[in-house]
Amino acid sequence: MLGANGAGKTTTLRAISGTVSRSGTIELDGKILKGGPEVAAKSGIAHVPEGRGTFVELTVLENLRLGAYTRRDRDVKADITRVGEYFPWMVERGGQRAGTLSGGEQQMLALGRALMSRPRLLLLDEPSLGLAPLIVREFFRIVRELNEKEGLTVLVVEQDARIALRASQRAYVLEVGRVALTGTSDELQGDESIRRSYLGY
Repeated sequence: MLGANGAGKTTTLRAISGTVSRSGTIELDGKILKGGPEVAAKSGIAHVPEGRGTFVELTVLENLRLGAYTRRDRDVKADITRVGEYFPWMVERGGQRAGTLSGGEQQMLALGRALMSRPRLLLLDEPSLGLAPLIVREFFRIVRELNEKEGLTVLVVEQDARIALRASQRAYVLEVGRVALTGTSDELQGDESIRRSYLGY
């Protein structure tokens, strides 16, 4: 999901995850979502907000375990192993306090914590904000792998249109709270007038 500041991108994610009041209906797999963030989480929605939101006083492993708090089963070892396949350093440095991690590592940890809930829909809000280009590329490589290998649906709000379109299959451009343009990512990247008018490059 792309668009200028104030277009409604973050508000859309918050409406889906139940963290703002909303009107109308939101459906997931044909079921209407009613209620706040706890209902959204139990329905299989994980939201990684802008600014990462890691628990800086807790360790890496404690942050990961918190990601499984909505699950009925408490056997999270298999999922920590699974997250470790994408982010081996999290297992190796599980006892390190999250607040001592770099910005890129904290963003990866926020993603790993979200994966611990075994989501069906992952919402990412401005994951590239403040990160070095190399870290951003690695982050989106992992997100794409999650989609392709695990079938995880990911909705990303991103200011960097180029990297967002390269990593996605479909794109929506918002303007003042409404969808102004939609199509496959390839279509939007390939249309020069769309790139200039809506995407700024």
